[in-house]
Amino acid sequence: MGVSRQTINAIEKGDYNPTIKLCIAICKALGRTLDELFWTEDME
Repeated sequence: MGVSRQTINAIEKGDYNPTIKLCIAICKALGRTLDELFWTEDME
């Protein structure tokens, strides 16, 4: 995906909001949808 391990860690911890382009790349790499990976119950 062209990002560092630290960037992925920051995304997982909620310290960094990735661009939509990076979100889509992560989804494709993991075979998941945006909702499955990035939607939380807090957002409802």
